[in-house]
Amino acid sequence: MTLAQVLSLPDEAERAARDAEVVVAAARGDRRAFERLYRRHAPEVHGLCLRMTGCRDVAEDCTQDTFIAAWRALPGFEQRSRFATWLHRIAVNTVLARRRGLAAAQESTALSLEDILPAAVGEDTDAAGPLDLERAIARLPEGARHVLVLVGVYGHSHEEAASMLGIAAGTSKAQLHRARRLLARALGMNDEEMDP
Repeated sequence: MTLAQVLSLPDEAERAARDAEVVVAAARGDRRAFERLYRRHAPEVHGLCLRMTGCRDVAEDCTQDTFIAAWRALPGFEQRSRFATWLHRIAVNTVLARRRGLAAAQESTALSLEDILPAAVGEDTDAAGPLDLERAIARLPEGARHVLVLVGVYGHSHEEAASMLGIAAGTSKAQLHRARRLLARALGMNDEEMDP
C-alpha cells in the first residue's frame, strides 16, 4: 500500500459518519442503502462469526442471520453506538443462539476451521504464521476464544464484550488473559511475547 493510499483511507470517525447517513436511509426501507451497509460490513461480520464458531458453514449461516436480524431491527436503531458495534452485538447474539441450538443436536457434517485452512506449503516450523494463529484461536476454549475475538481482534472494550456475551467485565479480562496464555503455549511462545 502506498503512502497516498494510506493517507486517503478514511478514519474510523469518517466511516462512522458515512454509515450514519446510510443507516438512516436503510432504516426508512431503502434496500440499496442496506445493501451498501451489507457490502461494507459483511466481511468483518463473517470473520467474527467464523472465529467465534470455528466452522465455515455455521459462520455463513450466522452472517446471513445477522443481516436479516439487522434489517428487521434497523428501524429501532437509535444510533447511540456505532452501527458496526450494534451489528457486532447482533452477530454475537446470533452465534450464541446458534450455539445453544446446536448444543442439543451437534451437526456431524460441519467442517471445523482445521478442515478449512490448508496446510501452508513449505511452512516454517519456527515461526507462527497467520494460519497457525487462526488454528490456535480455533482450538481455544469457547469463552476464551469469544473474548479474544471481540477484544483482541475486533477491538471492543471489556465492557462491550462482557455485555455482548452476558458475562462480567472481570470475567472478560480473565478470559482474555487465559486466551493469550493458551495461544502463547500453542504457538511456542513465552507468555510475555503475547502481552500487548
